[in-house]
Amino acid sequence: MPKLKTHKGAAKRFKKTGTGKVKRAKAYLRHILTSKDRKRKRSLSGTVLVSEADTPKVKRMIPY
Repeated sequence: MPKLKTHKGAAKRFKKTGTGKVKRAKAYLRHILTSKDRKRKRSLSGTVLVSEADTPKVKRMIPY
């Protein structure tokens, strides 16, 4: 069985946790930040887990 190649775009966006789940950053924090209130910007920072439906696809892209 040949080795799987890592999808480099996905590798830059996702990280695996110790238990095998996948973390991601939240969107909407790149520009036009003056119109967003502090509470919203604070909640957008940090990481969350990838949804159950998308996890298998992401794990295939980052096999190692």
